[in-house]
Amino acid sequence: MQTALVLPGDSLGPTSKFRPGTGTHQHASHLYASLLGPVSSSSAPAAPPPPPISTPSAPSAKSASLPRLSIARPSPSDSDAGSVFGKSSTTTLPEVNSVVLGRVVRLRQREAVLEIRVVGEEVLGVGGVQGVVRAQDVRATEKDRVKVGEMFRVGDVVRGVVISLGDQSSYYLSTARNDLGVIMATSEQGNGMYPISWREFKDPVTGSTEIRKVAKPV
Repeated sequence: MQTALVLPGDSLGPTSKFRPGTGTHQHASHLYASLLGPVSSSSAPAAPPPPPISTPSAPSAKSASLPRLSIARPSPSDSDAGSVFGKSSTTTLPEVNSVVLGRVVRLRQREAVLEIRVVGEEVLGVGGVQGVVRAQDVRATEKDRVKVGEMFRVGDVVRGVVISLGDQSSYYLSTARNDLGVIMATSEQGNGMYPISWREFKDPVTGSTEIRKVAKPV
């Protein structure tokens, strides 16, 4: 069974009720999303017969009987936003103050170019529209020290807000709020990462970290 869409870093529930599966990670006594997508809950397997003798080293039967939560990694053929965010397609266009989701397609020295895929709750058609996050609009402080190549990488999914309709080809976006920035990132090794701070994502496979302008999970 699939539930609502979750973002990397979202809490999925306590380990007393669920087991971790693909696309999730455990921290302390809670499970968290490592990927962007819908959560799948597998049925708990039939409980095995109780062992004749219980020892401290024996696996926990209670843990093995819990449902497993998983988030499927999108395949290359699912790169279109409709496969990740739903199948709907509209002609909605961004307006000033619209919150949008986009994928970074190109980096320049002073700006990141995004393909906007979602406006509010509406998924755009194939191809989306183009948005630009300029260096001065990445964050609210220390704007003169921003290095765009450290804040974003090609392929990142970014939540931003439209601050200007720009020109005929691009909308100007800002990520200068705590809830705006990168919400989904892939490591240099190709693994989906999860946020561990306002500045870093972590690769759950290698344990390495990478700098980003991280959006606060919602």
